[in-house]
Parts: sequence; C-alpha cells; structure tokens
Amino acid sequence: MPEQNDCKLNRGLKNRHIQLIALGGTIGTGLFLGSGESISLTGPSILLAYAITGVICFFIMRALGTLLLSNLEANSFIEPIAHFLGTTTGFVAGWTYWMCWIIGAIAEVTAAGIYINFWFPGIPSWFTGLVILGIIYALNTINVAAYGETEFWFALIKVIAIVAIIIVGIVLVLINYKTPAGHASITNLYSHKFFGHGWQGFALSFQMVVFSLTGVEMVGMTAGETKDPVHVIPKAIDAVPFRIILFYIGALAAIMCVIPWQTISPNQSPFVEVFKNIGVNGAAGIVNFVVLTAATSACNSSIYTTGRMMFSLTNGSNGKLAKKLGTLSNRRIPQNAITFSTLVVAAATLLNVFIPKGVFVFIASISTTLFLFMWSLIILAQMKYRREVDAAGKEDQLTFKMPWYPFSSYIVLIFLVFVAIVLLFRISSLLALIGSLIWIGTLYAVKLHRNHQQKHQA
Repeated sequence: MPEQNDCKLNRGLKNRHIQLIALGGTIGTGLFLGSGESISLTGPSILLAYAITGVICFFIMRALGTLLLSNLEANSFIEPIAHFLGTTTGFVAGWTYWMCWIIGAIAEVTAAGIYINFWFPGIPSWFTGLVILGIIYALNTINVAAYGETEFWFALIKVIAIVAIIIVGIVLVLINYKTPAGHASITNLYSHKFFGHGWQGFALSFQMVVFSLTGVEMVGMTAGETKDPVHVIPKAIDAVPFRIILFYIGALAAIMCVIPWQTISPNQSPFVEVFKNIGVNGAAGIVNFVVLTAATSACNSSIYTTGRMMFSLTNGSNGKLAKKLGTLSNRRIPQNAITFSTLVVAAATLLNVFIPKGVFVFIASISTTLFLFMWSLIILAQMKYRREVDAAGKEDQLTFKMPWYPFSSYIVLIFLVFVAIVLLFRISSLLALIGSLIWIGTLYAVKLHRNHQQKHQA
C-alpha cells in the first residue's frame, strides 16, 4: 500500500473516457422508460424545459471547470468547495454527495435485476442485481482505465439508441408515415397544444427535467485521474451540456413527431412504441437491453464516485478505519474505499427487499433533491473564487471563465430556487425537500459539534 500522504490517484482516464463518462452519467433509464410520463404530463413544452435546463447545466459545468482548474492537485470538486466555502461546508458536501450516489447505486442495482428478469423470470431480481454489482466491483478494482473503458462502451450503447430513434423519427416524418395514431409529422409538436397542460404543467415539469439531468457534475470526480486535465476537462465541459440538449430534445421531439403526445402512454416506454410502429420485432427486448446497460452504467458510475468520495473524505484522518479507507492500492486506486461503498450498496440492496417500496422511493427522492444543494455549492464556491481572483487583479490569468459572470451565476441560483419552490406543490416532492433540509442540518450540526470538541480539547 502507498504511504498515507501518497494520495495521488492514477491519471488513467483519456479524453474519450471523460467525454462519454460525463455524457453517459446523465442519460439514464428515465429517458428510455420514464419519458412517456414526462410527455403525457407536459406535452411538447417539455422540449423547452430541457432547453432552459440545459443552458443552466452549461453554466453549472463552466463554474465547475473554473473550480477544477483553480487547483489541479484536487482529487474532486469537493476540495475546492471546502477551500472556498469552509471545511464545515466541505464536510457536508462530501457526505451528501456520497449518500446521493449510494442511494443511486441501490436503485440501479435493483432495477438491473428486474430488467434481467425480462429474459430470466425465474431468478430472484435481488440475486441478479448483486451479480451485476459484483462484476462492477471487480472492474472498478482493476484500475481506473478499466472503469473508463467500461463506461465508454455503456454510454456508447445509450447514445446509439438515442441516435437511432432520432434517425427513425426523421425518416418517418419525411415519408409521412402513417401510424395507428395518425401521420408522422412535425406538426404534431404544435397542433395539439404545445403547452399541453398550461403554464402550471410547464412549471411543474422542471422537477422531472432537473432530476433527469442530475449527475452532470460527475465529471468533477474524475479531475484527479484525467490525463492532461487542463485541456481535457474544458473540452468535456463545453461539449457535454449541448450534447445532452441535443440527445434529450432530439429524442423526445422525434418521438412526439411520430406519435402525437396526447396518445403516448405514461406507463410504457415511447421508444418501444416507436419501434413497434415500424415493425421492429422484439422492440421491447431491444429497449430492455438498452435500459439494462443504462442501469449498469449508472451503477458503475455510482461505485466509482462513492469510492473516490469516501477516499477523499477519509484521507488524512486519524481513526483506524478512516486510515484504511483513505489509502490507495498499489494500482493507485482507492480500493478499500470502493470495497466499503460496494458492501454498503450490497447490504442496502438486500435490505431493500424487505422494506416497503414507498420508504425507499422516499429516500431516493431525498437523494435526488440534494443535487440542488450540490449544484448551489458549486456556483457559490465559484463566485467566492472569482471574487478573490478579481480582488487580486488576476482575472486575465483565468483560462476557463464563467461566461457573463456574475450575472450567469445569479441566474443559476435563481433557477435552483425556482425548482425548490416547484417542489412545494407536490406532497411527495415537498416531503423529500423537507427530508433534504433535515439531512443537511444534521450534517452541519455534527460537524460543528466536532469542531467545538476539537477546539475544547486543544
């Protein structure tokens, strides 16, 4: 094992890895399975909601890039947050981010087991889910390049599926293809009310849209393992938000051009409906394979992220367990931290079999809502950094600036407050928001109590 102060991760991630990791982390099962519900609740205006949120994500990513390039020695974006907003906030941010991805991993492992049941209905879904988790763990403990290569191909499968639906949609519109619901036409986007359920429905859609894009900041966890981060990180950040807008808007627009939005079932994947309409045999099986890879990809990213986050949180700590978790293996990966996080996911997945479904859904909702808090911290840390840079008269030395600063930063914060207000109008999201505030408050209380104890002992 390396010495404890030898905490530099192996820079084994290439540009193509980073591009696909950042992109694949935001294209999840929600697009392939849950987009029917989003469309039925909002109508074509969901495209506008994605466009607006995509621009906000671009600003968040630029702020993230500014922070990452401010300290190339940082292992993740949590370190600049702790530096600019204080160690207490860094502590809260780190454990919050770890918890978010742990919950995400549990959900994706469970989902992956269910998707495999499509072909093997006799095998318990918890067992197949744990088998997938074991494979992911093995890949993550080989070296960081193995993770990057795996994630590259997982993400590529999702991208191919989206490109396929876009191409199919364009072709069907061009030939004016007749479906059971009518002719494929671009007029389907506006001839049946663009704002399907009025402005209220449009405003409420931002909850679904924002939650579908959570994880876009995950590229910030790869900073310490990226080859040539000065060039690779800005490239990935500038490209990914626009690709997300293209893929989400392109896929959903293609679907609604082929099938009028008001006829799309909220309980079925619209991808399956489109492929069935053109006579693709086994459309459900094809989409099930794609969502299986999407779930596996998300779980892969979760294990990667939680392992790095646990390493970052424990590196340099004095406790016996913390010392082990905060060290690197001979391959310069946080193997102990990865093992610990994987065991937590495995134990929680087994426990999830016995607890009521509603309990886990509520916990998952809290986890997702906490991403709003993480995005806010990225913006606030970036603003603090820029104020320091401007005060020192070194603005011209910045190689990767936040466009239209400081107005863009305030726009993002206003948007995040707006989304938080939207959460108040549904009981489930309101309870999740309250749960998130309790989690954040508890972590702050724990850290402040520790700080008080340490000061008293000194």
